[in-house]
Amino acid sequence: MTNIVTRPIDTALAAQLVGSGLSPFLARIYAARGIRDQAQLDADLKRLIPPERLLNVGAMAALLADAIASGKKLLIVADYDADGATACAVGLRALRGCGAQVDYLVPNRFEYGYGLTPEIVRLAAEQKKPDILITVDNGIASIDGVAEANRLGMKVLVTDHHLPGDALPDAWCIINPNQPGCEFPSKSLAGVGVMFYLMLALRAELRHRGAYAEKPEPNLGALLDLVALGTVADVVRLDDNNRLLVQQGLQRMRAGRAHAGITALFNAAGRDVRRAGAYDLGFVAGPRLNAAGRLTDMSLGIECLTTDDPIRAGDIARQLDQLNRQRRDIEADMQESALARVEDVAPGYTLSLYDPQWHQGVIGILASRLRERFHRPTFAFAAAGNGELKGSGRSITALHLRDALDLVSKRHPQLILRFGGHAAAAGLSLREGAFDDFREAFEAVARELLTPGDLDREWVTDGPLPPEDMTLANAAAIADAVWGQGFPEPRFHDCFEVAAQRIVGERHLKLRLRREASPLGERRGSQLIDAMLFGHADPLPQSIAATYRLSANHYNGSVTLQLILEHWQTQDA
Repeated sequence: MTNIVTRPIDTALAAQLVGSGLSPFLARIYAARGIRDQAQLDADLKRLIPPERLLNVGAMAALLADAIASGKKLLIVADYDADGATACAVGLRALRGCGAQVDYLVPNRFEYGYGLTPEIVRLAAEQKKPDILITVDNGIASIDGVAEANRLGMKVLVTDHHLPGDALPDAWCIINPNQPGCEFPSKSLAGVGVMFYLMLALRAELRHRGAYAEKPEPNLGALLDLVALGTVADVVRLDDNNRLLVQQGLQRMRAGRAHAGITALFNAAGRDVRRAGAYDLGFVAGPRLNAAGRLTDMSLGIECLTTDDPIRAGDIARQLDQLNRQRRDIEADMQESALARVEDVAPGYTLSLYDPQWHQGVIGILASRLRERFHRPTFAFAAAGNGELKGSGRSITALHLRDALDLVSKRHPQLILRFGGHAAAAGLSLREGAFDDFREAFEAVARELLTPGDLDREWVTDGPLPPEDMTLANAAAIADAVWGQGFPEPRFHDCFEVAAQRIVGERHLKLRLRREASPLGERRGSQLIDAMLFGHADPLPQSIAATYRLSANHYNGSVTLQLILEHWQTQDA
């Protein structure tokens, strides 16, 4: 069942925002998202939460400054997703700019799995021989890996943002906004955001030591396009601080000051980086970067983000684009087989599926697609090739996925080998043969934590859009702002007549929609609006109720208003 819900608006707050200079249209949108002051929308970096509020950041900066001064060899151990890759690139660029000897190592997910494992520590010691390991976007759960590093005489600095377990690793120093005792206000800081904050603190420490008395300081603001990409691609909550980081990064891209690798990722996708928006980071650049970690090795993605040679960046970006095409083909085959399996599964509160032929680098995307289709907490599993199964899960709003796994683990101590994640996404490992037991245990926990009403899908919208607000100027204002997880892009819901429709690109509908120009139903003429419905080639009925986004369509040098339909049903449904 799908319920269309209109997001409530505080009319008094909206009026207050109008008084501060916002248009009535934007004032309604922002008031519905809890914006109480126009200053919250200001992209000035002076509004950034100060680094010193991040627990241990000053101490870690001092340790790094000492290491740089004494010529210690640093090694960044990255994660194999876009957040980890951008965090690694920020660390490499900033540390080298500060005079450090630094290299990186990123685990191949098929050989070593996630995080600072003992195996990765031994590989680092053998190949790189570092004095200090720095984790980015991982490490908070790496108790065994940190212990192995300590045994081998390497110090470990953990920078992470994931939720910690009951115990912390015995690291030299840890920064993580979610660790016990940290009062940093933005608990949603991405891994790349944590690394950026550490680099801000390191520069301040070096400045205090007089390192820049005779040479210029590194420009850390130049790294904000990388911070923006990792933040959006990791789907963290876009609170005020994260939106500020993303807005700053987008401004650099739009001004033509993006790093060569990011520009190349946009070019490979046929997009103009000077018109970059949060959507492009999440659905254009992010997936192409992630494709390296999903199918091969994220080293390719990190090289794309760290080269300053536009030709080299272009070559890598085209390889990443090709990998992303392969990923889409693999994903389509996996979805087809998953949907066939779902037909044989009795409906429940959760969905857990396993196929030994599935690609373990794509199960996260598969879980996300199935969650979207069935609105159930979903896990997809693949064979890891070492006697284990790897699972990736995506959840609905009502179920905190990591907490649910924690409960399963406590009730069945021998079932889950390893797990970690967030409220909306998590990963775990099982022994081969334990899938059925996990499926039953996860379903039992979900039935305790959820109600039947939680399983009803909701499309939350900003309600009907008055005809006078359906303008290209408002579409441009929306495109210029930062939207994402926890701060959703405006969506509206109205009734339309389908005046014309045709298939384009073999699987999309291009529509011409009509609605009465008066919101009160008086016949004062009608609006004709272009629209697109992606991934749907069957004809629509004559009358529909639709949820949609406003969009500016750039084509052949002209810009026109276009609606992007995200959900529709017959008008009498």
